[in-house]
Amino acid sequence: MDFSDTPEEAAYRKAARDWLAAHAPKHNFPVKMHEPDFLPRAKLWQAEKAAAGYACITWPKEWGGQGGTAVQNVIFLQEEQPYDAPVQAFTVGLGMCLPTVMTLSDEETKQRFVGPGIRGEEVWCQLFSEPSGGSDVASVRTRAVRAEDDSGDWIINGQKVWTSGAHHADFGIIITRTDPDAPKHKGMTMFWVDMRDPGVEVRPIHQMSGGSHFNEVFLTEVRVKDSQRLGAVNEGWKASLVTLMNERLTVSGGGHANWGQFLQAAREVVGGDGASALQDRALREKLADWYVQAEGLKHTRNRTMTALSKGETPGPENSIGKLVLTTYVQELANQAVEMMDQYGIIADPALTPLRGVLQAAALSSPGSRLAGGTDEILRNIIAERVLGLPGEIRLDKSVAFKDLPTGR
Repeated sequence: MDFSDTPEEAAYRKAARDWLAAHAPKHNFPVKMHEPDFLPRAKLWQAEKAAAGYACITWPKEWGGQGGTAVQNVIFLQEEQPYDAPVQAFTVGLGMCLPTVMTLSDEETKQRFVGPGIRGEEVWCQLFSEPSGGSDVASVRTRAVRAEDDSGDWIINGQKVWTSGAHHADFGIIITRTDPDAPKHKGMTMFWVDMRDPGVEVRPIHQMSGGSHFNEVFLTEVRVKDSQRLGAVNEGWKASLVTLMNERLTVSGGGHANWGQFLQAAREVVGGDGASALQDRALREKLADWYVQAEGLKHTRNRTMTALSKGETPGPENSIGKLVLTTYVQELANQAVEMMDQYGIIADPALTPLRGVLQAAALSSPGSRLAGGTDEILRNIIAERVLGLPGEIRLDKSVAFKDLPTGR
């Protein structure tokens, strides 16, 4: 692995760092996603990045990107991260939905959506998960049937759940069941939908962290044109793989806590004996373990950057990083809350070490082990596609979806 920038990469990093130093501070970051001014501020920042050429760096110039390299994109994200910029509003749209639109839609649809998405004018969500589906994308029961008026339109009815950002999304991509007589992976079709349609109802789900980032979405008699279809009829599984491949590269580990922040808090917390928590031998053993994990994660990211700089595409081994990181963040954050004693249960960031970053991570990190692939899904990917172990036996490959047993 080569950890150093090439001369060209170093020059790009300096230009990005200088631009961020001149423009990011005036936006007064950070802002939490559940606060009323989050979305307007996020849109302003996205528009400013787009105008400067730092939004969607790898996308083709004809769509508003810069035609840059993947490593340039990684460099900018690394330099932007310390500013806590409100980029979460566009993670799903720019990282998953619009790449799918660019791959599978017609020219008119691309012209309509890609530019506004890059500039932060419109927000997207991903309507995949369902109450009875869990992590099995192919188990969707939301139905799309042809309208009876020979218009060629489709009528969608069903329910989605755990949809990130649906409450402020303008559009979404949705996977539906169009042929229940086909096996589960063969009878699905993907569309894009207008989230402001009267038949779309979004119900935020209150989370224990205090926010409502996830949502239930109910679709009742939602009419979409056939031109809103992404990919071929009944080829929704192939379309969803385009989205999921982009998701694996987009979703990083959850939470905002890291080893360095825990170390800082351990120095600040003082016990009854007047010594800092850092002097506790048992805690120091855990710190050593977390340091090793942090270094392993850093070098795994360095390996990915080395591959990108060589023009290679990182493979399924990227699943290892998320699997380790989300567990690591949860353990670290939970230990931090215990270490802070009575301060660990205080919700006011002004009264807690590091302004409540570690408490927030303790509440949000369990969900991060579900988002973007559960621990179990990631272990299957690693086992089958990295280690080459045999896949699980599946008895439903040739069974019509309507004949599969259900709990209803």
